[in-house]
Amino acid sequence: MKIRVGFGYDVHQFESNRPLWLGGILIDYPLGLKGHSDADVLVHVLCDALLGAANLRDIGFQFPDTAGEYKDIDSKILLSRTVELLKEKGYTIGNIDATVCAEQPKLNPHIPMMKKVLAQVMGIDEDDLSIKATTTEKLGFVGRQEGIAAYATVLISK
Repeated sequence: MKIRVGFGYDVHQFESNRPLWLGGILIDYPLGLKGHSDADVLVHVLCDALLGAANLRDIGFQFPDTAGEYKDIDSKILLSRTVELLKEKGYTIGNIDATVCAEQPKLNPHIPMMKKVLAQVMGIDEDDLSIKATTTEKLGFVGRQEGIAAYATVLISK
């Protein structure tokens, strides 16, 4: 058995007049995230970590923001395609640990639904997906409520 670990990091700036998609769900908040797709920073970091673990580069390489087909795309589609790319190389997902950094909105009430939706998209058990939320204690761009950052570590095996 071959075991590999991947790590991902992503940030997106807040933008008005956009919906806030985070963890595959729509969150009621007056600001959304800026990006070519739906800008779901949590899904993007999962894609990056999984792609990195399988040595498939990153989300920007696989799904470039210069391609019109990805304009405003639901990031869950990108995650599903990422899982397909892993399967093509013979990998399965062991577990995922992700952290979202945001001062606002408060994310803990949304985590159970995020886990349910994302586990279903990836075809894994909810128990194999950990999602945590934290603040940056008012420090940095996250602390100034300019955007959201996310980190993820994944384990895959063949």
